[in-house]
This record gives sequence, C-alpha cells and structure tokens, in this order.
Amino acid sequence: ILKLFNPDLVGGAKNKTRHKKPHTLNETGFNLAVTGANSYEFPAQARNLIHTLKTYPGINFAEDWKLVTIFIGANDLCDYCKNKLGLWGPHTMVFRNLPRAIINMVQLIHLEELRVVNDGSFGCWLQRSFCSCLVKPAKNSTELQELLDQNNQFQVNLEYLIGSGRYDEKNDFAVVLQPFLKTANAPRDENGTIDYSYFTLDCFHFTVKGHEQLAKGLWNNMLHSVVTVIPFQPEGAKVEIQSLSNPIQLICPPVVSLRLTPACLKGPA
Repeated sequence: ILKLFNPDLVGGAKNKTRHKKPHTLNETGFNLAVTGANSYEFPAQARNLIHTLKTYPGINFAEDWKLVTIFIGANDLCDYCKNKLGLWGPHTMVFRNLPRAIINMVQLIHLEELRVVNDGSFGCWLQRSFCSCLVKPAKNSTELQELLDQNNQFQVNLEYLIGSGRYDEKNDFAVVLQPFLKTANAPRDENGTIDYSYFTLDCFHFTVKGHEQLAKGLWNNMLHSVVTVIPFQPEGAKVEIQSLSNPIQLICPPVVSLRLTPACLKGPA
C-alpha cells in the first residue's frame, strides 16, 4: 500500500520467510524478524536491522525516513507455562538512536480466540507443540486463566509504556501504538464457523488473505480520519477490528492525485 504513494520506497519483503531457514536480503528486504522468536530475542534482531540500514547501499541512514512495524508477544504467551518469568517488554529503546523513524507497535491480539481455530487436521494438531500453553489447558482452568491474565497485562503494559512520554524526546522519532488487533475475533463465515481460508495449515499463522486484512487494519490506524483531517487517528479514536472476516475499507489520505485515489479506494490487488 505504501509504495502506491511512493514507488521509491525500499525494503519490502519479496518472499515469506520460513522457520530457521537462512534467507538473503533480496528475499526478505528489511523484514529481519525471526520466525518463532520470543520477545527477549528482539534486541538482537533490532540491532541487526539498524546495522543493515547503516550499511545498505543507497540508503542515507541519517537523512532517509524509516518506518518499522513491530508485532511481538504471541510466542511468549505460547511458551508462558514453560517459563513464568513474565513477558518481556518490546525493547523499543534500542531504536532511540535511529534517526528519522516512526515505529509502529502493533497491539497484541487476544490469543484465546485461537483456541477455537482447530479443524482436527494434522496441521492444527501441531498447535499443541508450538503453542501448548494456550491450547492444552482445559476451559476455565487456572492455567488458562493465568495465561489470559498475562495476555491482558501485556496489552496494558504496552499502552502504558508508549503513553509514558519516554519516546517524546526527539522531534524525528516516534513510537505509535496501533491497536487494530486488540479486540479482534477469529474470522468466521456466514454460518458462524471458523473461516480457515485466513489461516495457514498450522491454524495459527495467517495466509495472504489474512495478511491483507492485517495490512488494511494497520494502514487505517496509521492514517488520519478523513472526517477529522488529523495526521494520525487521535488517541482513543483508532479503529479496532471486531472480526478479521469483516471487510475493511481503506482510508485514503485527504490530498492525493486523481490517478491514485481510485486505486486506494479499491485496495491492493
């Protein structure tokens, strides 16, 4: 979506990454997140990104604007019962020396919804391996409630951290909470059953169709409301998706060329 308005942007991922498989920058772009990693591993990934931006040919590290999107915490919850030290913070302080940067911090989803995403297939059964702390506890059990409490607390802590003012010291750096997933329910069809077209075979990660919804939700959170004409949707007014299966209408910037407006309204192909 971003390249629709600026074709000169660089760094977008051309291919999806796979768990523990080596990739080149030509494949990943600047999407250097490690699949399956926990939040305590985030600082190393962030430093890798900063080093890449400093050394990548054609990038002016000091002058070029950067947009970094972070979505973290789900893997920590999946492993919570194995290590109850609590969820780590997002460690966005590592980016404070990144000039001209906007950091999108995507709010963690309520993972309880994923407990019902299981069609009995072998792929869905794999959830019991990589997210056992979520799917194995019995309904209404103490173990499950403790996990859900941690989920809620992570959301609260993230909101407090970003609203604390600690990132407001520079005029060319901002960390912005994007809450579009905060209250999202699992996608369902017209009969109310889970729509598995939004999920990959492991019944946990999203397909291209699912990621398209996420991209639209993030885009709308980033942009202003056309009605209020504010650069970003104001605090308390950012849209939260109620269901990923509900169509998301893209918000367009108020000043765009006639050539771009129809494409924005239709959404990406």
